Amino acid sequence: MTSWLLLGLSLAGVALTANAYRPPRWEVTSPVVFFAGWLVSELPVHTIVGQAVVTAVLVPLGALDHPAGWAGLVLCIVSWVGLSGLVVQAGRAGPVLEAALDEGLGPAWREQRDRRLSSAGARVADRAQLVLPFLMRDRRVEKVRNVDYWGDGRHAHRLDIYRPRETGRDAPVLVYIHGGGWVIGDKREQGLPMMLYLAAQGWVCVTVNYRLSPRATWPDHLVDCKRAVAWVRENIAGHGGDPSFVAVSGGSAGGHLAALVALTAGEDRLQPGFEGRDTSVDACIPFYGVYDFTNRDGVRGSGFAWFIGRTVLKMKMRDHPEAFRDASPMDHVGAGAPPFMVVHGANDSLVPVAEARSFVRMLREVCTRPVVYAELPGAQHAFEVFRSIRTAHAVAAVTDFLAWVRSRSALPSSAPPSTR
Repeated sequence: MTSWLLLGLSLAGVALTANAYRPPRWEVTSPVVFFAGWLVSELPVHTIVGQAVVTAVLVPLGALDHPAGWAGLVLCIVSWVGLSGLVVQAGRAGPVLEAALDEGLGPAWREQRDRRLSSAGARVADRAQLVLPFLMRDRRVEKVRNVDYWGDGRHAHRLDIYRPRETGRDAPVLVYIHGGGWVIGDKREQGLPMMLYLAAQGWVCVTVNYRLSPRATWPDHLVDCKRAVAWVRENIAGHGGDPSFVAVSGGSAGGHLAALVALTAGEDRLQPGFEGRDTSVDACIPFYGVYDFTNRDGVRGSGFAWFIGRTVLKMKMRDHPEAFRDASPMDHVGAGAPPFMVVHGANDSLVPVAEARSFVRMLREVCTRPVVYAELPGAQHAFEVFRSIRTAHAVAAVTDFLAWVRSRSALPSSAPPSTR
């Protein structure tokens, strides 16, 4: 019995490893494929250790008394070799991100960035943090919880602030918007490795909650995020932040919302009740974001449009195509966009990487400010939610991008758009 158990577990291990390298592209199975590949691709060493412990338990119980057990052991070794390759692949994110910054900002960006705010000489994650990837603590960072940015203390309109314990004044600010398909998620769950690191480097980071579907109907989500940016512009000085420099970031649905915040600054129709307040941002860093609700490039199946129409917009695309276009960042791209750094995983099972490529191409065709695009080999959706080798490289690169934008403020409007 133990022999067959070892064989079954080893087959599962090989399947998980193979899925991490090349996930199937079937829309109907994409959530399963994502969850199966997400942890394995970001935590290959932990996966090896877990499989080795199980094998070590089963062998003394007679797992090798039958040929099936030996076959299972061989498959385990094959899986471990593949998982070791994933470690190497994760490490390659560093050169990919460096090359993306070189291409988008020019080869002199290292000298032009504000080194006090950059990753220079400051490790993003030490070995202890990589061993315990879900432990989100940093003694250098102070957290201020549940600040109301609008209304009467409702959960959906609260934000958290991460700032240096030894804070002064005029720290640049990052607003982070969580993902969750516009229906789930919380400000305490995503973006933490990046915000903790930035706060330790001298930034003030703000992470916001917003109304969620199905109770909320688009554009409630975006309106709330813009309210939060307006609050930051007007109140963050009291928390040590510099209201003259506010960047925005987010992952997945949060990446979609961050991109729209950056591309729709000052549009009164999206600021009901707070028209005229400053909702502009100085940079945008969307991670694995959704940039198109209309599937104009044909990279999605029909399930996404059905979900968005039924749950978020609450209308059908065939009846209201203009509403789906208006909710798509691709339809708001313009020359006045702030600097962008778009980060996406090549193995993303939930948001096709082709969508990110198309969005970046559109930005680069019209934008006068830099557009950095980093497509990370082997990265799944939500890869930077916890600490990992790939997360550390991504956080360092984003920190350097923001330090560069902060030091330059903005490129002249006459500067040519970045090209790939």
